[in-house]
Amino acid sequence: MPAESVIGLQWGDEGKGKIVDLLAQNADYVVRYHGGNNAGHTVVVGNKKHFFHLIPCGIFHKNTKAVIANGVILDLEVLVGEMDILLKEKLNLWNKIYISPRCHLILPYHKQLDAAYENARGKNKLGTTKRGIGPAYSDKVSYNGIRVYDLADWKEFTEKFTFQAKIKNKILKTFNVNPVNITAELKKLKKLRTRILPFVKDTFELLNDAAAKKKKILFEGAHGIMLDLDWSPYPFATGSNTVVGSINTGSGLAYKELGSVIGIVKAFTSRVGGGPLPTELHGRLADAIRERGGEYGTTTGRPRRIGWLDLEAVRFSCRINNVKELVITKLDILSGLLDIKVCVGYTLNGKKVHYSDCGYKELAKVKPVYKSFPGWIDDVSGIRKFSKLPKECRDYLNFIAKFLGVKIKFVSVGAERNANVKF
Repeated sequence: MPAESVIGLQWGDEGKGKIVDLLAQNADYVVRYHGGNNAGHTVVVGNKKHFFHLIPCGIFHKNTKAVIANGVILDLEVLVGEMDILLKEKLNLWNKIYISPRCHLILPYHKQLDAAYENARGKNKLGTTKRGIGPAYSDKVSYNGIRVYDLADWKEFTEKFTFQAKIKNKILKTFNVNPVNITAELKKLKKLRTRILPFVKDTFELLNDAAAKKKKILFEGAHGIMLDLDWSPYPFATGSNTVVGSINTGSGLAYKELGSVIGIVKAFTSRVGGGPLPTELHGRLADAIRERGGEYGTTTGRPRRIGWLDLEAVRFSCRINNVKELVITKLDILSGLLDIKVCVGYTLNGKKVHYSDCGYKELAKVKPVYKSFPGWIDDVSGIRKFSKLPKECRDYLNFIAKFLGVKIKFVSVGAERNANVKF
C-alpha cells in the first residue's frame, strides 16, 4: 500500500516528530491531516533542534513534500513563522509545501475566546493551550468558520471577518476581555495572506494522484489517541478526531489506500493539561523522570504530568486503530530505576473495568493494576542492537509486545534521528 501513518497511542508527546522525520526519508509526501498549532513536534538534525507546530516534520528531506491537508486548522502567523525558519535554513519551499484551501483559520478572536472561556471555568479549567483550537473548531461545525479558500477574495474575507469579529467582541466584553481591533487585525492578515496563497493547492487531487502512482505517503498524527474528541475522557480532549479514521475526513484519501499503522508509545506516560491520568506519579520520582526526559510542552512550555506506562489505555488505542507495529520511545530515560511498573488493567469499586467503560469521572477513580519489573542500571542510549540491551530491558519490551499483541518495529533511545535499537 502506498500510504502509512504514524499515530501517538497515549496522551500526546510520545515522540512522533522524531519518528516521522526518520520514516520520511523514504516518503514522497508527509501529510498533516488534523489539529492545529496546539501540536508540537521536535526534530533533531545534527546539533540543531527544530520545533514544528503546523508544517509536517519530514520537510527536511530533499525529496519529501509537505502537505497541510483540509483537516488542519491554521494560525497564519504561526505558519508563516515556521516557513521563515525553514527559509533561514536555506530550504526552497516552492513545490515543497502544499496547503489545502479547505483548511479553516484560527483567527485572533478565537484565541481571545479560548482564554476567556478557560478563565471563566475557574477551578474547573480544562488545561487548554489557549491557542484558539476549540473556538475555531466550534465555528467550523456551526457554519461560522472562515477558510483559507476565503482569503482569495479579500473583499469577501473582510466582510466575513468583520461580521464574526463583531459578534465575538460582544462575547469577549461579557467576560471582561479586551475586544479584537478589527482594523489592525485585518491589516496583519492581509500581509500574511500574500505569503501563503502561492502555496495553496487542491490537496485532494494531489494525494489521490500520488496514491494512484504508488508514491509513498506518510501521515503524521498531531495528537495522542487519548485526546481524541470522541474517544478521550471528554471534555478533556483536543478539538479534532485523532484516530486513524480521521485520515479519510482530514485528507480525502480513501481508507483502503492506507497500509501500515505505526503506533508510537513512550516508555512511560506523560500529558499536558487537566483530566484523569490513572498512573500519575508525584514527588521526587516524577520530578526526576520529568527533568531527565525534558518533559515540558513543546507548544506551551508547561511541565508535563508523569506516570507509569498505562497498557490498558494503549491496548485500547491499538485496537481502535488496527495498529500493526509499535515504536517505543524514550526508553533511555528509565535507565537507573531500580523498579519499573506497568499498568495492566483497572479496577473500579473492586471490579475489573476497561478504559472504554470509563468516562472522565470513572477514569479519575480507577485503581491501576500494576506488574513490576526490575530496572536496569546501564545507559542504553548508545546501544543499536536489541541483543545488546540489558536483560531486564529486553524483558520489559517483550512484555509490552506480548501484552498488546503487536510487534515492535524499533526502540528510540535518544533524541537524535539515528538513536534507535533495531529488532
